[in-house]
Amino acid sequence: MPHVAFQASDQVAIQPGSVVSKVIHRDDALNVTVFGLDAGEGLNEHQASQAAVVQVLSGRLRFTVDGEDLDLGPGSWLHMAPGTPHGLEAMEPTVMLLTLV
Repeated sequence: MPHVAFQASDQVAIQPGSVVSKVIHRDDALNVTVFGLDAGEGLNEHQASQAAVVQVLSGRLRFTVDGEDLDLGPGSWLHMAPGTPHGLEAMEPTVMLLTLV
């Protein structure tokens, strides 16, 4: 299949008190995952071995990147180099797209 098209935000449903995710594409060069986070849910500080791009599709995230707090809302885009420490918390029900390259 040479191409795939769909609405990424429709690939996960936000679950009460949870973080859910679905890999929507994976190959040798690219890994794309959609996350649904309920308000107050998040991911503790961690690092990725690959460059990462986060796109907020809906909702709002408090994202901490290398010690800096960022408020990311719909349409926000964030690039992180490999090994950058980061964590996040959803300030409201949120859907985000994570692309690792």
